[in-house]
Parts: sequence; structure tokens; C-alpha cells
Amino acid sequence: MDKLTPWGEPLIFSGRGNEPLAKKICAELKMSLSLAEITDFPNENIFIQLHKSVRGHDVFLIQGLGPPVNRNIMELLIFLETLKRSSAGRITAVLPFYAYARSDKKDKPRVPITARLMADLIITAGANRYITVDLHAGQIQGFFSVPGDELQAYPIISEHIKSLQLENPVIVSADLGFAKKARNIAEKVDAPLAFVEKRRISGQAEALTVIGDVENRNVILVDELVETAGTITEAVGLLKRSGATSVRIACTHATLVGGAVERLEASGIAEFICTDTVPLPPDADILNLTVLSVAPLLAGVIDRTNQAESVGTFVGDTLDL
Repeated sequence: MDKLTPWGEPLIFSGRGNEPLAKKICAELKMSLSLAEITDFPNENIFIQLHKSVRGHDVFLIQGLGPPVNRNIMELLIFLETLKRSSAGRITAVLPFYAYARSDKKDKPRVPITARLMADLIITAGANRYITVDLHAGQIQGFFSVPGDELQAYPIISEHIKSLQLENPVIVSADLGFAKKARNIAEKVDAPLAFVEKRRISGQAEALTVIGDVENRNVILVDELVETAGTITEAVGLLKRSGATSVRIACTHATLVGGAVERLEASGIAEFICTDTVPLPPDADILNLTVLSVAPLLAGVIDRTNQAESVGTFVGDTLDL
């Protein structure tokens, strides 16, 4: 990062939401993580003080919004406010995982669109730009009135799947809403595509049928997010009953809450593949686990954003959805 832009020398800060990823990004950029003191008072108020001046600098704040979600959101907003009031030249919120993304529309009467509220709060708090990975729906980009980049993790996941050299592989989308990205993975690994049909019955999503051929094939079941793992492990059982030789799960975000690890362990999957957009719970190591890092991707985009260079030429076809 030798060339300076009108926004000044870049600085990278991190909240507590995903500090391990922030350190990996800094290692990729050969930069040090700028320090700030984050204090939790007994009344649960959060206080932040920067340890260096940010006046005129191009600041990137990395904050994961996984569990504890609401604390991490409030910490993000306070951190952005701190940077704004400290006269940062430009502030980019780097959000590897965007919380409340599934609340992106009114799908029943008298409900909020919380994904829009999140965007409004982030902008009001001081963000001039945002960077995120695999939103639940690309239309969420339209909730922001500031520029930003939604990056895709499927090339990273695809490269790992190709490295397995599986015989008779098939990519299976765990949700019809994920079909487009599942298709991209299938094209990358030169494998056929199938789908699990889900329906919401009495408020619960249930895996009902497999659309496509999985018999005597090694299945990679792909989705954007695994939380409690209830529906996806149902899909694993359905695929095995449909004749799958083995089943692997691959996702971008793995929050793994509410007994998810135990469900995945009991499902008998051959491998659980995810990225490090969200820190995994300590008990996740009982799984046949592969964690792929998005740090090189995010570092490259941060570098090009600071240098006012094209992000599209760096990420290539990952934006071609």
C-alpha cells in the first residue's frame, strides 16, 4: 500500500466480533491492526477509545455480526460513531457476515424489514462504504445509500471441492433460493446440479423431496448459512435415503447455534466445509471440519478500495451472478 489516495493512509481496526479474521487480513496486507480500547461497563454499556489519531485517514473497520449478535451490532455502531467523531477521512464497514439478512422483506403482515434497518443504522453511525460477503439476497445492496461491495465465497468453496477429486460428485442446493449460487459452484467443479425442495409447514421448514439424481453419487450440499442445522440435517437424511454414497455440507456462514454441532455430528456427514466469516463455537472441532479463509479475498478488496482501483477486475466472475 505505497500509493496514497485523497483519503489518506489506510488504517484497519477491529471490533470483537471476528478479531481472528481481522488479524489474518492484516497479515495478508502486511499491516498492523490499529488498537482501540473496548470496555463493557457493569450496566452493559459499551465504551470505545481509539489509541491513535485517525484524522484524514482511510479507515476500515472489521466487525463480525455473528453471536452475540446484538452486542456486536451495538459495538459496530459505537465504533463507527467513534471514528466519525474522530475525523476519519473515509470509513468503510467491513462486515464478513451481515446480521438480520433474512429479514429482507415483508413476507407476512405486520413484520419489520430489519435488514433495511441495519443498513440505515450503519450509514447513520458513520459508514461511507461497506464490504460484505454472501448476503442472503443480493437486493439487500439496495438498502444502502452508500457504495459497497458484496463479495462471493463460492470460488473459494469450489476450489476446495475440486481438490477433493470426488468420484461421481453432485452439487445439491439446500434451498431453491440458493439455486443460482449452487449453479455457479456446479459449473466451477464440473458437476451436475440437484435441489432439495423445502416447504414451511406450521412455521417450520421441512425437507420434502430431492429434485435431480443423487443415487450412488458423492453429494456436496451447499447453502449460504447454517444456524441451528435442523433443516439441513433433515436434508442430509433425505439425500442418504435417496441413495447418496456420501454427503458433505458446504456453506459460507456457520453460526452453529442451538445444538447445531450435535445435529451435524449425529447426521454422519463426511465433511463440514465453511469459511471464517463467523468464529466457530469451541465444540465445532468434533466435526469433520474444514474452514476456508476469506482473508485473502477481503484483503485484496480493501487494498483496491484504498488505492481507488477496480474491485471487479480482482474478483472477476464472482460478481457475475
